[in-house]
Amino acid sequence: MTYRAVIFDLDGTLLDSLRDLADSMNQSLMAYGLPQHPVDAYRFFVGDGIETLVLRAAPESKDNPELKRRILLSMRKEYKSRWANNTRPYAGIAELLDALTKRGVKMAVYSNKPHDFTELCVTRLLPEWRFGLIYGVSEQNPRKPDPTVPLRIAKRFEIEPKHFLYLGDTGMDMKTALASGMVPIGALWGFRSKEELLAGGTKTVIDHPMHLMKLIE
Repeated sequence: MTYRAVIFDLDGTLLDSLRDLADSMNQSLMAYGLPQHPVDAYRFFVGDGIETLVLRAAPESKDNPELKRRILLSMRKEYKSRWANNTRPYAGIAELLDALTKRGVKMAVYSNKPHDFTELCVTRLLPEWRFGLIYGVSEQNPRKPDPTVPLRIAKRFEIEPKHFLYLGDTGMDMKTALASGMVPIGALWGFRSKEELLAGGTKTVIDHPMHLMKLIE
């Protein structure tokens, strides 16, 4: 099979953003007198959108819509002020993006992060590379594992889904790839485990970004 395009997840795949996400959420929890969590706990809180993050970090808000709304607003405010304090591309990502660009492979980003933050992170922290399309969650862009966005990317790129590799670090990413008719590749350097990636349906996991080139080549 010839692979002509790659869709990347953002957090936990291209960018190590865990501390900034954790610090922002913990600050919001502290503001409302709620328990904070260690950074490592956020590996299992993030990945399914900001509303789900709030519910996981603050289960008290599950049956309290007003508290949930306030924490959500606070989280967005806090993250806007510190999103780039510690967030950086993972080791090997720059080399991978260079190699894909050199081979003419089209690249896109699809994140469960809000669309505005997704665009901000990609354009500011990965400015040297051209991503043909960048999508985060909005009214027009549903959350994973809905295949709407990946299929939209395939249509815009004029490439059949079967010629896409889909690289992500969560079981949700793997399910999204399969629902879209794309090839799921699990990133072991991200937030979740090999077991979760396999349970999500992938048959291929890689432990370094440049190993993706073996599949391209």
